[in-house]
Amino acid sequence: MAFRAVHANWGTVFAHLPDLGCGQAWEAVWKVKPPAPISCAECRHPMYAKTSRAGMRFFAHAPHAPDCEIAREGESEAHHLLKLELAWAARDAGAHAELEVRAPDGSWRADVLASAPDGSWRIALEAQLSPITDTDIAARTERMRQHGVAACWFSDRPRPPWLGRIPSVRVAREQDGGALSVAEGLVRFDGGSWRRVQATALPDFLRWVFTGQAVPHAVKSSYAYEDGLRSLPVAWTHPRYVEAEETHLAEEERRRLAFEAQAAIRKRRLDARKAVVREGNAASRARALRKAVKAEEAAEDTPAAAELREKAGRRRGVRRAIAYLSRAHGVTAAVGWSVADPCWAGGIPLVDGEGVPVAVFNPSRRLLRGQAYLLLAGMLLLFGDELALKHFSRYAYGAPKRPKDQRTEVVQLDFCACQAPELVAKIEGRQYPARPSDSFGAAAALYLAQCQICGGAYKLPWRRVVPAVLDGTAASG
Repeated sequence: MAFRAVHANWGTVFAHLPDLGCGQAWEAVWKVKPPAPISCAECRHPMYAKTSRAGMRFFAHAPHAPDCEIAREGESEAHHLLKLELAWAARDAGAHAELEVRAPDGSWRADVLASAPDGSWRIALEAQLSPITDTDIAARTERMRQHGVAACWFSDRPRPPWLGRIPSVRVAREQDGGALSVAEGLVRFDGGSWRRVQATALPDFLRWVFTGQAVPHAVKSSYAYEDGLRSLPVAWTHPRYVEAEETHLAEEERRRLAFEAQAAIRKRRLDARKAVVREGNAASRARALRKAVKAEEAAEDTPAAAELREKAGRRRGVRRAIAYLSRAHGVTAAVGWSVADPCWAGGIPLVDGEGVPVAVFNPSRRLLRGQAYLLLAGMLLLFGDELALKHFSRYAYGAPKRPKDQRTEVVQLDFCACQAPELVAKIEGRQYPARPSDSFGAAAALYLAQCQICGGAYKLPWRRVVPAVLDGTAASG
């Protein structure tokens, strides 16, 4: 189908115009003998006038036409009808409209080329009903733009996937078979978001486009929620709405910067208050630590402190905690002398070689008050298992307001690394004493020994210690 042809005497003729665009009637070329001297505007092959079953008038190539773009297009009647309506609407909007206009270099062909009467602008009105990719439709739009021709794409399909990727609208016909109107792609800005403009007559929309009252715009703000409204990246709108969006975005940016400035001021004030609190906490904790060191020095070598220290060293998990400090933190520690001092909240103090406390093992949350509260808030607290740590953390310091600089860790040793391990081996449900050895014994091939000091598995060779029956000495096996 084609709507434009060239008459040998009248020049260019248009099938969709009542007077063919040259003052002649359709009957002058339709079903006349001899055939009217009309030919294709592109390949110059003879054409003849035809009408479709619906009464639509067009020109068709005579048999044996060459490889002409118009001849091989095979456009549907719906596509041609949409082109006709675009041309009629463009003329109603006050523009000059031509169908099937080809670029001088053949790089593109416009379905309808609308132009100003004075030639000051040109815009291609493209009817696109068949599937096309975003890349292809954008490339065709760009080729037209390079020749100074803007483009607007039209479709009457429910959900064309390329809608809004390039300047485009979706058109629809009223239920009573009336004229086409723009159903999607024309929007307005309401001060905070974009909203769809209700159905607009196609000639009115084109009049706005031709006069600059509707321009394609890359939307930056969000769309208001409306049933069936899609968030189109590019939509048509009035320039004042573009300015309104820019003003809105500028105001939002100004408010954001003002909020961030106020937030920065609040943060600086809060940081200053926290710094004062941290300094006070650090000073109070330093005083508490000095008192603890003095208590350690006062209790050292006293008989009562020595007895309590020996008992604390035999408590479950203490030696394991000392081994953990050595492996995890590189600190050689021992049980402190001031075990009975209430500043440890019932825990066992672990001190380095100079008598300075480095950690506290298993403190009690119930005894965490006064001097103990200040001292333990800044120290490393060790716990025998996750349950003990969870119980302490849940209630101590009014959790979750635990001191920021307090560290809590669970004593976990996978393998023994003690200098003098005390080994036991569990064999068939019973525990037997064991000792390090130069080679693996028979039992070591089947069972694993464990260190009672650190609780870790012993990976080196070991042998089971079997008590002698006759002479009271021990034997290995």
